[in-house]
Formats: sequence, structure tokens, C-alpha cells
Amino acid sequence: MTPAERMAVAFARILRGAGLKAPTGSVIAFVDALGKVGMEARSAVYWAGRATLVRNPEDIPVYDQAFDTFWTDMRVLLPAVTKEELQITLAIDDDNDEGDDGGGDGEASDEPTLTLRFSATEVLRHKDFATYSGDELRTAQELMTQLRFIGPPRRSFRHSPHRHGRRPDLRATMRASLRAGGEPITRCWREPGDRLRRLVLLLDISGSMEPYARAMLRFVHAAVSGRQRVEAFAIGTRLTRMTKELHSRDPDTALARAGERVHDWSGGTRIGECLRTFNDQWGVRGMARGAIVVILSDGWDRGDPAQLAEQMQRLQRVSYQVVWVNPLKVTPGYAPLARGMAAALPYVDSFVEGHSIAAMQELARVIAGTGARTR
Repeated sequence: MTPAERMAVAFARILRGAGLKAPTGSVIAFVDALGKVGMEARSAVYWAGRATLVRNPEDIPVYDQAFDTFWTDMRVLLPAVTKEELQITLAIDDDNDEGDDGGGDGEASDEPTLTLRFSATEVLRHKDFATYSGDELRTAQELMTQLRFIGPPRRSFRHSPHRHGRRPDLRATMRASLRAGGEPITRCWREPGDRLRRLVLLLDISGSMEPYARAMLRFVHAAVSGRQRVEAFAIGTRLTRMTKELHSRDPDTALARAGERVHDWSGGTRIGECLRTFNDQWGVRGMARGAIVVILSDGWDRGDPAQLAEQMQRLQRVSYQVVWVNPLKVTPGYAPLARGMAAALPYVDSFVEGHSIAAMQELARVIAGTGARTR
């Protein structure tokens, strides 16, 4: 969504909360107008909205009040406003009793007052995982369970009924012929079906990832418990498979079992050695073939960069897509200068941020094939 679209949608919700009608067609016209006049000048935005969103002259005072409130808080509104996260209260002061002694400094006004309240959920979406509290982690767990990590389907070897298939379905044709006295009037067909691609998550749990690993582990649990074809591994000084431990729907139980399973938390990192173990035992043998492989790591590696590059190349050859999620990528001026990150990057299809829930939402779009695949 472009900045103009975000602005138009946010302002339309404010107008609706104030009681004005803002149909979709008017909002689209407002977006087109913003594209012509720009969003830098207050007067240009004001008249673009008034020309496209106001239909009745009596609505102009309410529109003016809503626009004043919106323009003041526009920079807060624009990052990402959703229907559930923006609450609008329209309070009207009608307390003009005759017994008022008028002792106040100003006179009572019957002008409507717009009060904007932003939910903590929106703030949490963009907050860095490293600064989360325990309560925020539990709230983030609920938000992560709403994410759907479904990539483009792959062709299955199993066939399913299809109206315009290429392979005759003899059994179904014979059953249909019984309704026509044994004559095969209706012919049935079959076609290879689709199936979900396997999602493989490799989480770096080394010391350098400690500020982010606790939140990313909850993300991994949400992915494993929400899908059937998900595998999860921990990368540290050795590779540890933790899919079974994370299958529990109860986050506390799953995380406790994963903690007992993994014995090298906050230790060193040998990503190349761990990837070699994964490729030899699981990946090349079938788990990574045609799968979407997501590596969640900051790229700091104590091992041999040449070994990491070799194993990343092996992994890329058999997988459908390799995504590297680095929580440090959001840092201003960041460059992949770490030896491990620099060695792995040529074999990564998408290199994305991983510091917040909003970044995880972008990851979901990359996996689905609708987000930007960047290096």
C-alpha cells in the first residue's frame, strides 16, 4: 500500500468514526487527487479531501475538525493502520447549564472533539524484539499465531478428479456408466493435485542472537503448531531438531520442551557445520527438496566461511527458495560484513529483516511469493 493509500484509508476511517459517510469510491478519488497534488502541503491535502469526501455543506464543520486532528497526528497514523487498531471517539460537550458561573478562563464550546486512541498492538508490531518484556512476548505469541506461512503449491504425484484432466479415471467412468445402463456416456478424468511445500526453519540460538532468539522461538512455534509440513531446527555449536517438541498447542509447554531438548543455548555458532549436518542427514535426502528454507540468524559464525558457502550452495540446489532473516538488517547503515553473512548471501534468494512482528508479516508475504525478493 502506497503512502497516499495509507493516508486516504486512515482519514476515511476517522471521518466514518465522526459520523460522515466515506464510500469506497470517494476514498479512491481521494487517492487519485493526492497523486496529483502531493501530500506535503496541508492546504492541498485539505482541499483534495474536501472535494472528494464531503457531499453535504453541513458536513464541512465536522470535516474541518477531523482534518485538523488527522493532520496533527498524521505521522503517527501512517506507518500501518488497520481496522482493529484505530479507535475513534467523538465526544460532544453539551454541558451549557444556565447555572454555570462562568468562572473558567474560556467559554464552553459545542464543537465536537475528536479523540484518537492507538492500541498497544500497533506499537508492538513495530517494536524491536530485543526490547520486549515478558508480557509483550506473550502478546506477540498471539499475534504470531495469526500469521500464515504458505508458499506456492507444488505438483503432487497423487491424482485427483478433474473436469478437464488429461488422465482417464476408469473407476469413476465405470461407476457413472452404471447409471446409463452400462454405456460409458460420461467420461471422467484425473489430474495431478497440488500440495503444500514443506517449510524448514533453522533458528540461530547462539549468544549473539540471544536478544532475538526468545521472540523468534515463539515465531517458530507458531509456524510449527499452525501447519502440518513444517520442520524446525536449532543452530548453535551443533544442530538440534526440535519439531516434535514444538508441536504442542500450548506455547509454554512447547517452549519448555524445546529448552530441554536444546543444550547449547547462548553458546557459539558454527552455521556451516550445522548446515553440513542438516544437508547430509535430512536436507539433501529429501526434507529440503522443493522446500522453502528459512534461516533466522545474524550471520555471525565462528566456523570456516568457505564451508558455509559450500553448504549454502548445496542447500540452494535442492530447495525451492532460501530466505535469510537477519534482525540486524534494520540497523541504519547495515552491511553484510560478517564473514558468515558475506559467504552465505550469494546463495540466498531473499534477504529480509527479522526484528519485529511487522518484519515477520513481510516474511510471510515473501514466502507466499507476494513480497519483494531482495538480496
